Amino acid sequence: MLEAFIIATVLCGFLGIILKKNLFMKIISMDVMSTGVIAYYVLVASREGVFTPIWRKATGGSYADPVPQAVILTAIVIGFSIQALMLVAVMKLAKDNPTLENDEIEKNSTQ
Repeated sequence: MLEAFIIATVLCGFLGIILKKNLFMKIISMDVMSTGVIAYYVLVASREGVFTPIWRKATGGSYADPVPQAVILTAIVIGFSIQALMLVAVMKLAKDNPTLENDEIEKNSTQ
């Protein structure tokens, strides 16, 4: 059930990128899709009966691998920085154009 919600989140973000005409909404859709991908990765990596490496009272069993956690944290930081960079680019476009719609910006740039 949780996997279906995560896949729906990724698909909603993907459809938002394709169907929305507003650049700001495209950025938000990309962020929704990236959040869904990260949530799916966390869902796949989570296993029951695995202990964290810093838990001292854990006897027996196996320890969780910290590398996927580091990869996810890196993906979150990179996603945030890309989103900030795209928002700055949209702000620069907003100075020159009265709207953030794709079609209007393309019309203004070709004339």
